[in-house]
Amino acid sequence: MIIGVPKEIKNNEFRVAMTASGVHELTRHGHTILVERGAGVGSGITDEEYAGAGAELVTDAAEVWGRSAMVVKVKEPIATEYAYFRKDLVLFTYLHLAAEPELTHALIDSGVTAIAYETVQSGRALPLLAPMSEVAGRLSVQVGAQCLTAPAGGKGILLGGVPGVRPANVVVLGAGVSGTNAAAMAVGAGADVTILDINIARLHELDDMYHGRLKTIASNALEIERALLDADLVIGSVLIPGAKAPKLVTNDLVARMKPGSVLVDIAVDQGGCFEDTHPTTHQDPTFHVHNSVFYCVANMPGAVPNTSTYALTNVTLPYAVALANKGVKDALSADPALAAGLNVAAGQVTHRSVSSAHDLPLATDWLQLV
Repeated sequence: MIIGVPKEIKNNEFRVAMTASGVHELTRHGHTILVERGAGVGSGITDEEYAGAGAELVTDAAEVWGRSAMVVKVKEPIATEYAYFRKDLVLFTYLHLAAEPELTHALIDSGVTAIAYETVQSGRALPLLAPMSEVAGRLSVQVGAQCLTAPAGGKGILLGGVPGVRPANVVVLGAGVSGTNAAAMAVGAGADVTILDINIARLHELDDMYHGRLKTIASNALEIERALLDADLVIGSVLIPGAKAPKLVTNDLVARMKPGSVLVDIAVDQGGCFEDTHPTTHQDPTFHVHNSVFYCVANMPGAVPNTSTYALTNVTLPYAVALANKGVKDALSADPALAAGLNVAAGQVTHRSVSSAHDLPLATDWLQLV
């Protein structure tokens, strides 16, 4: 199979979908890997490293897309890339289609077979989302701490305080992978941290893990309100696989929060869990809602591309090898987790959450489509 690795062109996106080690592994299985020149520079991977691993370097993105049977990416394609879609192409990347109606329809209209990293699911685990959730969760506390400084528009407090001065009050909504990592960083920084979730069993695990250093609260509308009215930093990390994130924080609630408070929405890729969320970029990451600062960068892990690229390839590579070695139909048939990643095929939506988000028919017999 010919597999293409184009350069990411989303604003300030420095990750790349495959490392040189990934190229070596796929070429070892007899596949041809096309890498767009400069694709790995932002992640510290040179063209020479790719060539040494067996890749064919290609100057033009159109050639990468046009020659490849499967394209692997990091971020969802943007509008300028829609022209590359075609019915015999397999696209393997993050898609977040529940929050992307235009991309969804472009994939349907072109007939692309689109497999989304974020909906590959084994039991309750999302193995291809997990490493980026870890990165985003940890980053959320770093950027939140920066936004709390006075020059950034925050209330001018240090996350961990100092002896004799109260630390910041950090509230984490959601105790999944990103929320748990955010809580770990905030506790480590010395903040006063509360985490809310509807999963009581998960809250028991965290309580045992932190021995009381992390407050755990069963999530509901009243408890969210109580927590946020006293919060300095709020991390929104609620996820429903493949679906739009629930809106847990209203505009009215933000209006009543302490002036200079900061809200970081990790769920922005899925529409965000704050009412006023809209995607921002690393170039212009924040905006104000009432007297609070919102940070809603849609590709947070892109800020640390070296770490993120290697973490992502570690988990995506086995699935890419399976797709290349077996072909799409056999690979999906052999692995229910990978089959859960199929979002669109032959002009039809195959994932229930995407179907519900856009009120589109759901094709249940995906084997007939790939």
